[in-house]
Amino acid sequence: MPQKETIRSLFDDIAPGYDRFNHVSSFQADRKWRRKAVESIADTDKPIAVLDVATGTADFAIDIARRAATGSHVTGIDLSQGMLDIGREKVAKTGLDIELMQGDAENLDFPDGSFDRVSVAFGVRNFENLEKGLSEMIRVLKPGGKLVILELSYPENPVIRWFYKLYALRILPLIGKSMTGNGQAFRYLPASIMKFPLPERFIPMLRNVGFTTVTHRQFMFGTCRMYTSTR
Repeated sequence: MPQKETIRSLFDDIAPGYDRFNHVSSFQADRKWRRKAVESIADTDKPIAVLDVATGTADFAIDIARRAATGSHVTGIDLSQGMLDIGREKVAKTGLDIELMQGDAENLDFPDGSFDRVSVAFGVRNFENLEKGLSEMIRVLKPGGKLVILELSYPENPVIRWFYKLYALRILPLIGKSMTGNGQAFRYLPASIMKFPLPERFIPMLRNVGFTTVTHRQFMFGTCRMYTSTR
């Protein structure tokens, strides 16, 4: 897994073009995937406390806050100050109850059982120590609380996977470089997708840290996966 300072620097550099890259590279599908995850997070008419880990420019945090019951509060954390700066500009325009702060997913600065929901959208594959990050997220969840992870992945069908790898490893870096000027970042990001464990490995990791119920859904032939886990 990558070192934290490398990741922080990478996302600081690409922050201005990050949202546009996500929308263009996924053919706008990332918006639909987020909506599906938000439905699972804001699934109650009672106010909830939500921690959005690797919140980035706060798109997911904003979507959650808009959908959650009145009185809910969303806290977003991220390593990258550059991403948070853009996120704060967005949040300020919404008037929603969202607090953004710099923080490390593997060392969460919150007491045990602080949140009803924890969410991560397209960020868990950047954790330096994945199991430690998962352990921290279950620690800060209340009993009965829910973790929802949305992450890019790759198709298991070998034919579809071949075309996906061609797109992800050859074409996406060119798109990313044209939008941000940082070719190295967009060689790392697609490659990190290919290294992230598929469900048969990732689901046992969630169970091993203590989650009792784990479900998995895939979107667009498995190019995106959603894991929903209950403490």
